[in-house]
Parts: sequence; C-alpha cells; structure tokens
Amino acid sequence: MFDERRLGYLEGLVRELGERGLVARVVRSRSGPAFCRVVNPDAASLSENVMCAPAPGALDHRSWFFWWSWGEPMHEVDDPCGAAVKVARVLEAHGA
Repeated sequence: MFDERRLGYLEGLVRELGERGLVARVVRSRSGPAFCRVVNPDAASLSENVMCAPAPGALDHRSWFFWWSWGEPMHEVDDPCGAAVKVARVLEAHGA
C-alpha cells in the first residue's frame, strides 16, 4: 500500500509536469523508493529528482509531501498542479 500510494502521487505529478513542457518519468529503483526524474528538454542540464514521502512520524494522507532532492519538503501531494508549478519555475531556462 505504501509504495502504491507513492507511485500514484508521483504519476499525478508526472502528468502535471508534462503539461508544462517538462520531461518527467517515475523511476523505480531496486535499492530505494520510487522518485520522479524531471528534465527541462530545452536545457537538459536543468533537472531535478522529486521524492514523495510522508512527513516524519505521520502516515495519513494529509502528511504526504513531494520533497526536493536536497531533503526539503516542496509541496503537499494533494495539489500536484502546485508542485509542478514550483518545479517548472526552478527548472526554467534563463537566456543570457
């Protein structure tokens, strides 16, 4: 159930990121939990791995978050659109 919940949240985020022109997919690893790999196709060096997990010590729906790769909570999972906006903003290419 734990991994199914995580995958569902990540897949919802992938859909929202795709609507914003980013390339995203859920990566399942053998040694750790699944995560979302996101790349800006216009600037491939701009990428991010988004994790999904409950807040420490809580397992209910409201305590699940998307997390930045550096371990900071990014956004609540019940709003994948809002999370996608944040990721798109961070991965936005800026011209010289």
